[in-house]
Amino acid sequence: MKAIATLIFIIFIGIAAQAQNTTEEVKVQTIEMSIVSETIVDEVSTEKNTEVARLYRRANSRVKKALSFTTKRNRAKMA
Repeated sequence: MKAIATLIFIIFIGIAAQAQNTTEEVKVQTIEMSIVSETIVDEVSTEKNTEVARLYRRANSRVKKALSFTTKRNRAKMA
């Protein structure tokens, strides 16, 4: 009985959804654009400067501490 009631309910919802008034189709205005066959290339000159960035390491730096972590497996191999 439950299956029949469910089937009737689904069919009723489907029919009600199809009976809805649809809106009128909206006409879209089209725009014609021409194709440009010429391409303009601007040459950009870049300067080649070599600069050196220095990295100072300190004994208490956060990065050094984060990269020198140990795990339980590493401690077992060291002992």
